[in-house]
Amino acid sequence: MNKRTATAQRTTNETNIKITIDLDGRGQHQINTGIGFLDHMLIALSVHGLFDLDVLATGDLHIDAHHTIEDVGIVLGQVINQAAGDRRGINRVGHSYMPMDEALGFVALDFSGRPYTVFKAEWRTATIGQFPTDLVQHFFESLAVHARLTLHAQVEGRNDHHKAEALFKALGRALRLALTLDLRRDDVPSTKGTLT
Repeated sequence: MNKRTATAQRTTNETNIKITIDLDGRGQHQINTGIGFLDHMLIALSVHGLFDLDVLATGDLHIDAHHTIEDVGIVLGQVINQAAGDRRGINRVGHSYMPMDEALGFVALDFSGRPYTVFKAEWRTATIGQFPTDLVQHFFESLAVHARLTLHAQVEGRNDHHKAEALFKALGRALRLALTLDLRRDDVPSTKGTLT
């Protein structure tokens, strides 16, 4: 089996992001974005997705967290796309429900090659730590565009921390299922013959 790993870096006047992923890892991680709650969410994604994930990000946090969160989503999508290659042999689709106390998150996704996001969440607070709650959706959208997948996400609950964490854990588990290799398949799981 070829190693399904990738590294990508994005450097702009606003951020410098470097991410490495191993899709066939064990959930090992080194995460440092300067935004504590984003680190917490990426660790949850790594652990529940069983991806080895290294993220080093610096950004213009003296302005706000927007550019850093957005660009981490972009680069994470890029490394997932690169590591998945031509998608040969993968399950292609995955979904997960994730309960967290009173919250219940759900993510379904398809490595269709057609980026699209449907996101349903209502937030009670403006921020979780330094992470603006409206950027949870933006992170998911950025990841979906650059990973070239269709993504549906929704969450219910009272506590915004629990709701966001349920979504990220569900995302990790849905990605893990979709990217798992099916030993019965050696082709691309598409009637078109391509997912790229």
